[in-house]
This record gives sequence, structure tokens and C-alpha cells, in this order.
Amino acid sequence: MDSGRAPIPLFGPRFLNDPQGLYREMRRDHGPVVPVELPGGIPAWLVIGYRELHQVTNDSELFPRDAARWNQWPNVPPDWPLLPILPVSPSPALADSTHRSQAKTMDAAMETMDPFALRRDCEELSDRLVDGFCGRGSVDLVGSFAEPLPVLALARLVGLPDAEGLELLRSMEVMGDAGLEAQAGYARLAESMRQLVAHKRDRPGPDLATALLQQGNYSEESCGMTLMSVLFAGHITTADWLVNSLRLMLTDDRFANAFGGGRRSIGQAMNEVLWEDTPTQILAGRWAVRDTRLGDKVIRAGDLLLLGLAAANADPDVRQFTEAEPMSLGNSAHFGFGHGEYRCPYPAQQMAETIARTGIEVLLDRLPDIDLAVAPEALVRRPSPFLSGMTALPVRFTAVRPLND
Repeated sequence: MDSGRAPIPLFGPRFLNDPQGLYREMRRDHGPVVPVELPGGIPAWLVIGYRELHQVTNDSELFPRDAARWNQWPNVPPDWPLLPILPVSPSPALADSTHRSQAKTMDAAMETMDPFALRRDCEELSDRLVDGFCGRGSVDLVGSFAEPLPVLALARLVGLPDAEGLELLRSMEVMGDAGLEAQAGYARLAESMRQLVAHKRDRPGPDLATALLQQGNYSEESCGMTLMSVLFAGHITTADWLVNSLRLMLTDDRFANAFGGGRRSIGQAMNEVLWEDTPTQILAGRWAVRDTRLGDKVIRAGDLLLLGLAAANADPDVRQFTEAEPMSLGNSAHFGFGHGEYRCPYPAQQMAETIARTGIEVLLDRLPDIDLAVAPEALVRRPSPFLSGMTALPVRFTAVRPLND
């Protein structure tokens, strides 16, 4: 790789404890495109400049999401822990040549889902989860609320019963953490989706799996992989969006009125999180078609580029133009949902917002005096440079009776 400085390891305590401080140092020492080192000594580029990230995500001809071009394949072992979170499958479902038509099919299938039904499901599931701990006076909101709510809601959306959705929760957690268990988690999720698609082929229903199969542009294999993406990407990012929004509201006095019924504050906190603490910190990946320049770096054909969404949101070159409009008041020029051809589809964004916002509203309605049970500095982030959620969010509140006692 072409750089005057040694690459930065992409794992370590700084990503957990001070990611924005680390990004500032990267920008100071390397500029908007940073040489990094992945586990096993695999080199890559981390794009942290706002303009450079726009350039990469807007040019799918020069920087496609085509892992077959990767020049590091000879050095990647079959059990490499990051394989499950990279678009590296040989399936045509992930190839650029089919993405555009399947993206339209996916949007059409998601548009058939009833948003009011999703809202009702989220209200029911949120109440059920709160009933499980509201009489105790304290709880970890990550494990007991924020993580199970999105997976239950999305399981219903794709056509899985609640119990099977919860069984997949651990698989998706270890995939997101990109540790030693990631490959096994990926295999379990893939097999579950294969069985779901086979079941829906014979027994269709009012769900996303059936809608995709009926669109006619998906093979059963690609349908299963698409549903995997919906569950994995949708669950973990929505859970972290919910958790990070609650953490902000519980630690920042600007959002105190949300606990007294001020629902506008919830939307403001959620939007600010997409700027300041976006659930997906780093997204993989793009591969260069040919030698080129990006920022002040020479990118070689086949090099992997990682999208530094959180770092680009904090780029001082763009933040100076957004200060007139506070992040909590609707400025949506962030990279929270990605950008360009592979941006999170708009229907999926709406679904994620419905799940997270409904969960927060139900929680605050049921437990209006909720408060952090530990000092804010004691909260610990998820052990992954790619995701920004918390490992736990312990809170206390006045115990109340369950609704369905």
C-alpha cells in the first residue's frame, strides 16, 4: 500500500473508548484516506473524509462492491473472522451485475409491507418486553429490551415466529462483533434463512420472504441471502440506534422533556445520534477496479476500501457548513444510512425508525422516571470497530405492575 506512515490496526481499545479521538489523530497524521491493517495483517484503506466518501459511494464503476477483485484473497484464511461482515460471497445476489435490478425488486417487496402492522407489532412486543422487567425497578436495557425488540419485529416481518427470531439473536451478535465465533454464527443464520425460504415457497404468507419470492427476480439462494442481510443489518443497527438514542437522552439535559411526554425530543435525539454516534461506524466494503488516486493516496487495483461513516460525519470540512442547523433539528446529510447505490433502502430506513422510535416511546410511557444506574463514563461500547452500540445500559426506575398481569 502507498503511504508514508505505518498502517493503523483496526482493532484495539481506542475504537472502544475514544473512537472520535482516534479518527482525529488519523485525519491529522494521514489525511482523509487512512492505511489500516485488518486481523492477520491484511491491508485496507479507511476512508474518513466526507468528500472522499461521497466520491467512493457515488462511483460504483470505479469502486464497485465486487469482492472478486480483492488483491488479498491469497492471504485470507478460510476462517478469517471478518468474512461474515464483508460482501464476499460468490453468490450473484451480491454481485454488481445484478444489484440494480434486485434493489428495485427489494424496494417493491418492502413497499408491500404494512407500516401500520409493523407499528402495532412493535407496540405489542415493546409492552411484552417491558412487562418482563417493570416490576423489578432495574434492568439492563440492552439485553432485555433494545436487542430483542428489533429481532422480534424483523422476524415477524420476514415470516419467522417469535421463538425462532430470538434463537438467531446470538448468531447475529457474534457476527457483528467479528470475533472467533463469527463464522459459526453466519452458518446458523444462513441455514435458518434457507429453511425459511423453502417453507415460504410451499406455504406463502403476508411476509417479506413471500413477497421476494413472488417478485420473480430472486432465486431461492439470493432470496435467503437478502433476508439474511435484512435481519443482520436491520437488527443490529436498529438495536444500537435505539440504545445510543436512549443513552443520549439519559445523559443530556436537552432531552429531559422527552420523559414528560415531549415526543419531539425523541426524534431530535435519534437524528443527532445518526450524526454523532451512528450505529454503523465503519462499513465494508468497496474494491478499486484500477489504479487511481483518492485524496492524497494512490489506490491500487483490487485494494479494499472501508467506509468510515462515523469519521466522515465528524469531518471538520463539512461540519463547518452544518453548524447553522443543529444536528438534532433534522439535518439529514449524514452517512448514518450509507450513501449512493448501496445506501440502505428508504423503506428499510422507515422500518428501522418505526421500530426504534416505537420502542423508546413505549418505554418512556411505561417508565417515565427511568434513569441511568451507573455513571455515564462506566458504560462500555461493543467490542467492534464496525459498530457503536453499548454492551449494557443499566437503568433504574419506580417498579410498576405489568399490563398483562
